[in-house]
This record gives sequence, structure tokens and C-alpha cells, in this order.
Amino acid sequence: MSETPLHPNLPLMLLQTREEVINRFRPILNHFGVTEQQWRILRVLRFRVSMEPKEICETCLFLSPSLAGVLARMEADDLIHKERMESDLRRVNVSVTDKGRALVDTVMPLIRAQYLLIEQHIGRETLGELCAVLDRLGAYDWEAIPSVALPS
Repeated sequence: MSETPLHPNLPLMLLQTREEVINRFRPILNHFGVTEQQWRILRVLRFRVSMEPKEICETCLFLSPSLAGVLARMEADDLIHKERMESDLRRVNVSVTDKGRALVDTVMPLIRAQYLLIEQHIGRETLGELCAVLDRLGAYDWEAIPSVALPS
């Protein structure tokens, strides 16, 4: 006999909600030929001078091996530029190109309009509460939570 769960399936709930939200933005990105991963990078780089790949991984939640391929495609499409650092040739800075900047500036009004439609549907207060809870959770020290001991 299995126990009744004490808590909802939080990871599944978060994934389902993420899918519902991203499904509202995906058609915009698809229209402009940009993947979700590329958009995350472009949106972050648009408002920064440059970032190292490690910073992009941390900020945009990428695993390092998958980032290399995404950046290579973006560089081939002239959306980003990679430049070796003079102080350490092993390190690379990534910056958005004029084409990438123009793309973000073209897409952002549609993204803002979609946010407004979401807000109109679920309510400003609900959206604000959701963002506040996510901010608090994002700022939490998750490393401080111990992991359950696994059976041997």
C-alpha cells in the first residue's frame, strides 16, 4: 500500500506552469527564427557589454556542453561575437552584434505585449504575487537544505 503524498509534485507543477507560460512566447520567437535558448542569451547580452560563457551558463541556466553549440550557431548567424581576452587567451568574451541587438529591439515590443495579455488574463495581482514568490525562492540558499539520506 502506497502512502498518500504529503506535498504536491512541486517539480512537475513548476514544469507545467513553465510550459504554459513559454507557450505564449514561443510563437513570437519562432516567427523570428530564434530558439528559447538563443533568446535567453540575446536578452541578457543586449543589456550588458559582454559576458564570459561561464557567466552565461549561470545567468541563463545552461549546461556548459550545450552552450558551446548554441553560441556557435548564434555566431554563424551573426547574432553574437566571441573575442579572446588579451589578458588570458583561454578565456572568451561574448557580446551581442548589431544584428542581435536589432533583433532584440524588434522582438521586445511583442514580448511586452504578450506579458500584458498574460497580466490581463491572470490579473496584475496574481502575476505580481507569482513574481514575488519566484524572486524569494530564487534568492533562497538552496544549498542549505540537506538532502535526504539514500538507502544503501
